Amino acid sequence: MARIIVCYKWVKSEEDLRISADMSVDLSKAKGKISDYDRNAIEAARLLAEATGSDLVGLTFGGPDAKPSLKDALSRGLTQVFWVNDSASASADGSVTSTILAAAIRKIDDFILVVCSEGAADTYAHEIGPRLSILLGIPVISYAIQMKAEGEMLAAVRKLEDSLETVSTRLPAVVTVLPEINPAPIPGLKAVLEAARKPSTEWKIAELGLSGDNLHRQTTVTSFKGYVMNRKKVVFKEGTAKERARALVASLRKEGML
Repeated sequence: MARIIVCYKWVKSEEDLRISADMSVDLSKAKGKISDYDRNAIEAARLLAEATGSDLVGLTFGGPDAKPSLKDALSRGLTQVFWVNDSASASADGSVTSTILAAAIRKIDDFILVVCSEGAADTYAHEIGPRLSILLGIPVISYAIQMKAEGEMLAAVRKLEDSLETVSTRLPAVVTVLPEINPAPIPGLKAVLEAARKPSTEWKIAELGLSGDNLHRQTTVTSFKGYVMNRKKVVFKEGTAKERARALVASLRKEGML
């Protein structure tokens, strides 16, 4: 059976973050969760696996605190999940993370597609999918809001700044999906109970054939602070209520909000 691999990340919940007066960020009381964007990616991969009769497995790289993610991910339609457990994930950049994920994907083997979100909720760095493509030597389609697999081909609709682009590539491939590709449903009680009986596999980095020599960060976080967003404060005064509403919608569409 063909296999689809969906990658996800365990992150701190945005709702639990606290910004201090000096703009420092307090994470001490923040609970963990699967990134909202990755939940959407899991659902997109599930729908594609269902349509193609493929096996759907999950892959995550995280420390011991990511263990609760396994059951959550399995309750969202995965048949099994693979977890690279290492505390190095806390300081890993995109280069290290993609190297580890690529090694794990090779170990899983026998896949036709790797699905990632365009970016995780904590960094949204837009780099894991393209990096995996290079490391695995397979094509990548990014910014996808629709995708469909037929035979050996994957077709996708990409959302660009001011237009939509339809592209296709031969499988295997990597695809990164935008959050709007689909909503992520809340797993039902039956799915949660079934998740406890599904298999999960834990690996250490060394089991992937990697060592410190393979894992050099290209970037280092020097500070982590909150920020204040300055609003544009555009006021639509001219015209009737309907005309002002149209102007607002046009402005939001131009900004890419609609």
